[in-house]
Amino acid sequence: MRTPRFQTTEPLPGLPPLPGWIGAVPAETLEAAAFRSGAALAHLHLVAGAGGVPLALWRDRLALAAAEVCAGFAGRREGQAALRDAVHLPRPGDHPGPAGAIFRQWSRAVARPISVAHLGKAMDGMSAERIGLCLDTTGGTPVERAARVIEAVLADTPRAETAALILADAVLARSLGREHLLPLLALALKPRDLRMRGEDLRLACHRAVVAGAGQAAPMAANLARAAARLQAVAPKLRARGADRAVDLFLTRDALAPAALAAQSHGGLSDRAARRLCDRLVELAVVRELTGRDSYRLYGV
Repeated sequence: MRTPRFQTTEPLPGLPPLPGWIGAVPAETLEAAAFRSGAALAHLHLVAGAGGVPLALWRDRLALAAAEVCAGFAGRREGQAALRDAVHLPRPGDHPGPAGAIFRQWSRAVARPISVAHLGKAMDGMSAERIGLCLDTTGGTPVERAARVIEAVLADTPRAETAALILADAVLARSLGREHLLPLLALALKPRDLRMRGEDLRLACHRAVVAGAGQAAPMAANLARAAARLQAVAPKLRARGADRAVDLFLTRDALAPAALAAQSHGGLSDRAARRLCDRLVELAVVRELTGRDSYRLYGV
């Protein structure tokens, strides 16, 4: 069996948690909020580069959290469990429903490096020209650029909250020199925030970055530890296709056994995939996410 992709000796070597002062109380002024959001973004940069964090899985799980928020903007009440079901259980080609479509957009947006072509495929109904204009936003700080994108998109299409937030987080990530979108703003902005303009919206975005980092940083630490546990048992797995399964679990928020079998390149049958999932649950390195006896989903 080949070496797992995220091999590490320590889950998060020597990295402290997000300093408490950054998000202790919401900053009252734009200058103070900008200082705190900059500190939060600097800390996340250290988290992402610490080693051991399964970055693709981290992004996908944050995409699920962002999708839950955006579903709420659209008047949907689906929680994360329902969003997973909507995306992972339908047959290929079936529509996942309105809330599931939101999660699918986020999951696709974080899966590949930021580009006009990729975001155009991820987001329904957004033109390449509009995406390109947003990604080319310049001037001001990265958070200010993201705020201007939200304002511009919602001025043209007031109900396009999901598209506005995907593009804003993409602009934020690109402005920071990252290749992939990391959901942050979408985790914490409220409906009233999206109705703001100018300085008020910038202040809300700075606060949202701090709150989003407060969710993203501990999630990264937890996933690093979970990934290390999975990698530790990987050499002991005897099932054909187990190495591919480990890779998939370290990149996807959730997997159905049928999808695991389909993506194992012939290494696993549906039955073998179910047995492997159950074995990983027994080893306490993978969780069954639904609590059901059938139509189960599994994830780190």
